[in-house]
Amino acid sequence: MKSIQINRYGGSDVIEVENSASEPTPSSGKILVNVKAAGVNPADWKIREGYFQQMAPLQFPSTLGADFSGVIKQLGEGVSTSGLKQGDEVYGQASAVFSGGSGAFAELALANEDNIAPKPRTLNHIEAAALTTVGVSAWQALVENIGLSKDKKILIHGGAAGIGSIAIQLAKHLGAYVATTVSTSDKQFVQELGANQVIDYKTENFEDMIHDYDAVFDTVAGDTYKRSFKVLKKGSGIIVSMLEQPNSELMNQYGVKALSQFTQATRERLTKLAERVDQNNIKVNIDKTFSLDEAAKALDYQKEAHPRGKVVLIV
Repeated sequence: MKSIQINRYGGSDVIEVENSASEPTPSSGKILVNVKAAGVNPADWKIREGYFQQMAPLQFPSTLGADFSGVIKQLGEGVSTSGLKQGDEVYGQASAVFSGGSGAFAELALANEDNIAPKPRTLNHIEAAALTTVGVSAWQALVENIGLSKDKKILIHGGAAGIGSIAIQLAKHLGAYVATTVSTSDKQFVQELGANQVIDYKTENFEDMIHDYDAVFDTVAGDTYKRSFKVLKKGSGIIVSMLEQPNSELMNQYGVKALSQFTQATRERLTKLAERVDQNNIKVNIDKTFSLDEAAKALDYQKEAHPRGKVVLIV
């Protein structure tokens, strides 16, 4: 079995293509999947470089990757309760770090049954692999944490990136008015996704242009996060950040609620997301694909290029 492994933390030079890795065996509650495609996330190069080693140290050699789409090869004991069976097309997470899997950058991957669900029917494997983390992140933020509904106003930062591009579409299908921040070259892209107001973060100050918003979804952090409090409705506004911890001083100053979100791709969320994607024709934009052998290049591209949408490995 081919897999993409590291034996130490570092840059692209630590990545090894292992052509004879041992095949994982599904224990109780695990599912073995023939991986067709694997999504690349910013967390993947951060794991490679050791960003999370204090919180979740790797055991080397470790196979990288979390998001995947593929076909079930074998079920571990006790998995039949989920309704999944051999030969089903599925998508989900198999992260060796955060979800107890064996790593998705491989021909075969082990996933917990709670981190896997039937693949959206309207997406191919490449699109489904690209959807997992970004789609669940958008769902968790907009539907569960914000409770976004018709005629509410939301500002989505980083609208052209993986999470933002799904969040814009989901927000529109929920009936919200959407403003988003992007660079000049991405304006037309997010308008086609449905954004009502597009703000060029390089030449315009969003806090001078919009006010009294119900919600902000932050995928950028830093100064952008702090300035976002100014655009929220006092007393009822909420900001959800993928990267920042709630700032109590700003919460008190502006009279709003702030949440930090850690995305968890559960079967329930993956199933609801797939239903929403199939019903509303939500599109997943693929910026670039690489072969499994090109995983080092793919991770560097994800880190340096600021992709429009997603980067995917074709297995």
